[in-house]
Amino acid sequence: MSDLYIGLMSGTSLDGADGVLLDFSAAGLRVVAAASEPFTQHFRTELLALNTPSGNELHRAALAGNELATVYAKVVSALLAKAAPQGVLPSQISAIGAHGQTVRHQPPTSPGAPKGSGYTLQLNNPALLAELTGIDVVADFRSRDVAAGGQGAPLVPAFHQSIFGQLNSMVAVLNLGGISNLSVLPPAGTAPVLGFDCGPGNALMDAWCQQHTGQPFDAGGAWAANGKLVPALLASLLDEPYFSKHPPKSTGRDLFSMQWLAGKLAPFAAERPEDIQNTLAEFTASACITGATSYAKDSKELIVCGGGAFNLHLMQRLQAGLPSLRVSSSEAHGLPPLQVEAAAFAWLARQAVLRQPGNLASVTGAAGPRVLGAIYPA
Repeated sequence: MSDLYIGLMSGTSLDGADGVLLDFSAAGLRVVAAASEPFTQHFRTELLALNTPSGNELHRAALAGNELATVYAKVVSALLAKAAPQGVLPSQISAIGAHGQTVRHQPPTSPGAPKGSGYTLQLNNPALLAELTGIDVVADFRSRDVAAGGQGAPLVPAFHQSIFGQLNSMVAVLNLGGISNLSVLPPAGTAPVLGFDCGPGNALMDAWCQQHTGQPFDAGGAWAANGKLVPALLASLLDEPYFSKHPPKSTGRDLFSMQWLAGKLAPFAAERPEDIQNTLAEFTASACITGATSYAKDSKELIVCGGGAFNLHLMQRLQAGLPSLRVSSSEAHGLPPLQVEAAAFAWLARQAVLRQPGNLASVTGAAGPRVLGAIYPA
């Protein structure tokens, strides 16, 4: 069996699917190819609608899973085309790790809650993806952790530890996708890895930008930078019980939705849209800063990945709030920001194929290490 795996990720930002083809036989890992496929506006709107109760959900969710598998197959085809000149054949790929699209995330409400009290749902059709690609597919990574009493998220800290962890120093890794999550990586062997969702990442900023400018995101954070902070609104946004919870904890669009935001914005209808955007950026930064100062105070570095790493204004706000840490993009550490999560699911697919645990109980609160994912043979 070769050590070539593909990872596919479509996150809460709902902008498209990212994929990487990794060679784990190299020292550490080597990115053989990377590709992405944007979602159409219609598909993005449908996925967003399926995050909340609506009509004919089962039928629409099944069709959305089919469409997502088709998008994933396009990414796989692009990866294989890029890898072909390097002598890589489709038959050499051991498996595809396909995360799916999270539309509901309701994990157990507290550590020690009865097993079966929570669930997580990622739209996907891994059988169709295996049919379209002719490659084994590993999918549904989160459910086993939830079944074991865990949050099912975040799952990337184990991968972060494998590529960013240091022998003699603590490192913090912040993923700024639609939701932000933090991995705290102590020096090897000194303490358990910690990880949790900080709160919103780009989701609310992107939605507000789309609503008021027609653009899918605030490029470089320029629009937010032109606005001014609304302190009373920031205080209201931060007045959310989720932020007072201790890890393990995870969240998603189930909580931090546009409906949630609309309720918070009701008293601030007279504020300029760009000032709201500035405040939403500060909200994301504040939640991440609080997480880092509370749980990674011994770290000297914050490595940022995900689409938010390209938001210059947000990166500057993080650096301003964390003066004792060096805030840097994962690009400076050998893995571009938009490849990290996809790479994590290639790693998780490999763990599943090798029957090795993919979760960290210290992160998710699960009863113990578990092999994650279901395998769909080609």
